[in-house]
Amino acid sequence: MAEMSGGEVVAKMLSQENIETVFGIIDGTYFGFYSSLEPNGMQLITPRHETSAAHMAGAYARSTGQLGVCMASNGPGVANILPGLVVEQAEGNRVLVITSSRRTGIMYPDRGGTYQYFNQTGAIKQIAKWSEAVPSFDRIPELMRTALRQCYDGRPGVVHLDIPENILNGKFKSDLTFQQPSQYRLLNHPSPTNAQVEQASQLITKAKFPIIHAGSGVIHAQAYDELEQVAKQLQTMVTTSWAGRGAIRENSPLTMPMIHIETNNQIRREADLVLVLGSRVGETDWWGKAPYWDADQDVIQVDIDPSMIGMNKPITMGIQSDIKHFLNKLSDELPHHIKPKTIKKRQSTIKKYVEERKKYRRKLNEKLDDLNSPMNPAHVAAMAQDVFSRNVPVIADGGNTAIWSNFFTSIEKQGGLFSTFKFGMLGAGVAQALGVAAANPDEPVLCVIGDGAMGFHPQEIETAVRNDLNVIYLVVCDKQWGMVKINQNIALRPVKTIVKKSLDDGENINADLGDIAFDQLAKSMGAHGERVSDPYQLREALVRAKGHRGCTVIHCDVDPVKHMWAPGLKYFKDMHDEPKGK
Repeated sequence: MAEMSGGEVVAKMLSQENIETVFGIIDGTYFGFYSSLEPNGMQLITPRHETSAAHMAGAYARSTGQLGVCMASNGPGVANILPGLVVEQAEGNRVLVITSSRRTGIMYPDRGGTYQYFNQTGAIKQIAKWSEAVPSFDRIPELMRTALRQCYDGRPGVVHLDIPENILNGKFKSDLTFQQPSQYRLLNHPSPTNAQVEQASQLITKAKFPIIHAGSGVIHAQAYDELEQVAKQLQTMVTTSWAGRGAIRENSPLTMPMIHIETNNQIRREADLVLVLGSRVGETDWWGKAPYWDADQDVIQVDIDPSMIGMNKPITMGIQSDIKHFLNKLSDELPHHIKPKTIKKRQSTIKKYVEERKKYRRKLNEKLDDLNSPMNPAHVAAMAQDVFSRNVPVIADGGNTAIWSNFFTSIEKQGGLFSTFKFGMLGAGVAQALGVAAANPDEPVLCVIGDGAMGFHPQEIETAVRNDLNVIYLVVCDKQWGMVKINQNIALRPVKTIVKKSLDDGENINADLGDIAFDQLAKSMGAHGERVSDPYQLREALVRAKGHRGCTVIHCDVDPVKHMWAPGLKYFKDMHDEPKGK
């Protein structure tokens, strides 16, 4: 019988799941775990804050379609990772978090005065899909198998396993035999029946103007090519949820990016059938309600999690299935039902919306004619893609900065946009960029982030440098809480705000920030740093960043008044009101 630590058992099981990367900060309480990673073929990437480890794992999972794994040590380490776990669960990213806890016998429950202890599983159980503690060495394999089943069951999210330090680090005589993943969990997600696919095909092909609404389920299923294929076969337009942006390349005439809000609403009102793929049709989709959607349209909803089906919008047909499996079967079935005459009619309708999209794009791009200093924030994301490529992954973080970034970014890399779409978590983008870079080490990653958001986790610049991660941080600096400030201005002095676009100094309530020289901060951590204030300087700095292999931080001074008045703010406000339709 060989001696093994509990940490070795966990590492061995992760290796058999083909995990290649783990994110987390080292600590003596799980030395037996992280010291076993490299011998089992895994690398450990350590950030400067545990919350960053969760965001790195979540972005890595979204980028690759695989399981993201992070770790945190008992007490303060777990307390630090909690905000990240809340976000990753809300975003539906497939994340497994392994934590240490104090030795058995003094916790669960607290013996009284236990150092660095709180009810870790109790706290995480409130926010995660599943959270349990390991009571003994011999139960590690069983509970790891349960955790891994939970990771791949239904909608992706956070799964947590808590293991006492004496079990993780202690050596135990063991004759464990390790099962292969196929022996303890399903390797294939559910598929639709042939009858369901045939019925769905008939409904879709009979509709006059069907549309597809794609959510993040398409991204998690990595069903990009399948979605494009079905959209082309049907000649139907594709709208997306906020979190689903990137499910289809936006250089397709069949795509209506979510930033074209009015046109999206027109399409959804005109559609007599909607094929909803991997979306709950939640608040950012107006709950699927009128007047933004046709309340009487037929709805086919496909989701891997049956509890999502019919949740917010009444359905005509519900199908539990992996999105990729469904689209593959649908694509095979459609040729038996499609009529050329129907396709021509749809194409003429689509042309109308393509023109609307072009018209709105031209209107937006007028802001790029503004070459003043400090610059119009529209230039930052637009020029970054122009210099690098529209196929480079983009992370958007901040309040108004995230809006500007979305409106002036075209997503032509499948799954190429990252943000906290459902949670709006400031600062998460710093680490998301690191997770995407770890998943794509051979390409640059762009992170457009506000100065307020960057202030949450600027220390992770050093993480990028230390791990040779090719991230370009474009810090949009207006020295204010811009999204809050515009709302505050309107609430305090609406007439003056509308007329002058801004209030004078001292007329706000703690909405202004001091200056942080992010370029100098970057240099102090070994990154390349530059500061720019006009579009010409920005382009030159981006060209230099493109030639620099490693982390770059470009401090972008923008006009604070123009930055406050981000495009689409009206719709963002309206989104929080319950639609008045039936």
